[in-house]
Parts: sequence; C-alpha cells; structure tokens
Amino acid sequence: MSVLTKRADFLLANRGLRIARPGFVLLARPNGLGQVRYGITVTKKIGAAVVRNRMKRRFRALLREALPTAGLAGHDHVLIGREGGVERDFGKLREELAMALARAAEGKGDPPRKPRGERR
Repeated sequence: MSVLTKRADFLLANRGLRIARPGFVLLARPNGLGQVRYGITVTKKIGAAVVRNRMKRRFRALLREALPTAGLAGHDHVLIGREGGVERDFGKLREELAMALARAAEGKGDPPRKPRGERR
C-alpha cells in the first residue's frame, strides 16, 4: 500500500467512482499498477491547520486499518474531508468507510458531478 503524492493522480481519481458520506467523500479509480494506493485531501474550508491535520491523522488511521482487507485491489482510493468529519465519532467513520468501500466494490457510486464551469 502506497501513498498518492502527485496532483495528477488525485485528478485522475476524481474521474472515478464517487461515494459521499457525512464525514467524507471516497473516490476510487483503477490505477493499472495492481497495487492499492491512497490519498487524503482536506481543504482550508474545513478549518485551520490544526483541524485539518487532525482530520488527516484520523483518515490515515482509518485507511491503514481498512484498505488491506476491504480496499479494491489495483485501485487508487482518495478520501476528501467534509465539514462534519472532525467531530464525528471514530467508530461511526469506520462504519461509513466500510460501507463506502463495499459500495465501491459493487461499482455503485453516486451520480457523476457536472463539470466545473458548466451552467444550467
């Protein structure tokens, strides 16, 4: 299991399957490398650096626990922090991640987002 570090990998993952949960959004996309990789992103909209770093530590712990058993082989997994993710109970986040990974394994994602800049 390795960590995504390049922006291009995050952008590619954004084109994959999207599963939204109250504390986070999970993106999953085949990487063609045959290995499980993960990335975490938390924007400044969530809070100050202390809050963002705490959220990233929690997500890192969740992913290291869940991906070896429930992660999709040969896929990139990206967790995007959402507003209520820091305050959520860790056990609840664990359950939500397990459900999100199960949905991703079934290929059931949320409907695709509209491209940026496209107006109604």
